Amino acid sequence: MLIKFDRRAPEQDINLILTKLNDAGSRAFRSRSNQNPVIVTTGNIDILKELNLDKINSVERIVDISTSFQLASRNFKEANTVVKVGHLEIGGDKIQVMAGPCAVESREQLFQTAQLVKACGAALLRGGAFKPRTSPYSFQGLNEYGLKLLAEARSLTGLKIVTEVMDTRSVDLVAKYADILQIGARNMQNFDLLKEVGNINKPVLLKRGAGASIEEWLTAAEYILAGGNENVILCERGVRGVNEFTRYTLDLAAVPVVKKLTHLPVIVDPSHGTGHWRYVTPMSLAAIAAGADGLIIEVHPEPEKALCDGGQSLTPKNFQALMARLATLRGIVHREFEEPKIKLQSVNMN
Repeated sequence: MLIKFDRRAPEQDINLILTKLNDAGSRAFRSRSNQNPVIVTTGNIDILKELNLDKINSVERIVDISTSFQLASRNFKEANTVVKVGHLEIGGDKIQVMAGPCAVESREQLFQTAQLVKACGAALLRGGAFKPRTSPYSFQGLNEYGLKLLAEARSLTGLKIVTEVMDTRSVDLVAKYADILQIGARNMQNFDLLKEVGNINKPVLLKRGAGASIEEWLTAAEYILAGGNENVILCERGVRGVNEFTRYTLDLAAVPVVKKLTHLPVIVDPSHGTGHWRYVTPMSLAAIAAGADGLIIEVHPEPEKALCDGGQSLTPKNFQALMARLATLRGIVHREFEEPKIKLQSVNMN
């Protein structure tokens, strides 16, 4: 159950209700929301209703939500959340594309890619400075030097930066440089990390774990929201299935399902979701048709030389082709796209 207060509610009213709920045997806590004060509570609904909490003047409304994701629920907030990243909006009228290399490898590689994706219409630059890898002997990223290169690329191009944070110790460091902090699939249920990014005032991109149900994914988002950070972006990036021809099974049905369940914006990662560059374009088109608010795409100037995930990275030529084909959906999905700075040409991807 959620208890939403008037913005000017006195602290004594909030503390009174917290005391009543705890005395009634319910677990209750206050969400450090940037808007109206909110108390989240669990317990026997009939007993809670007997407390007549709605009679307290500063209580704006009480919402009975039976799911484990209360603040993320569409029942709590009917209107779509629009996450603002500077002048950009994710979840608004415009489809946003985040693009760049899986890993930041060098200044030349990053700046070349940044200028290309900007010219094609991407508004955000993705790039990993800290890389969680299956093998400890694989390239692990350039760490803070990689973050500094991302910040330089932002100054050069104006692109906003999204990059991954891997543990609680590096949250402040990554937040110093990034515009959006990404929680990777492997860390979706790293609850200490979710709590930590719930304390910061920057958007968080939460990727779905490879074996996570939709409810587990949204409950992970709840950890961030409960900490007071309302700027959460969900990212579908594929789940483990029985398909041996792609890296994962990209669950595009999750997009309309999640859009019905929650007010949070949803983007799709077809690069990790398929694991093969050839399938990135058709899955990108399908994701936008399914209602996604944006895409996160891996692009590398020379994928065959990439230190990480080259096989799923688009070449500059293929990224241009993808952006050209996305633009054809404008009138179908009734959404806007960032205007490219160069003339895009369709390329035969077969």
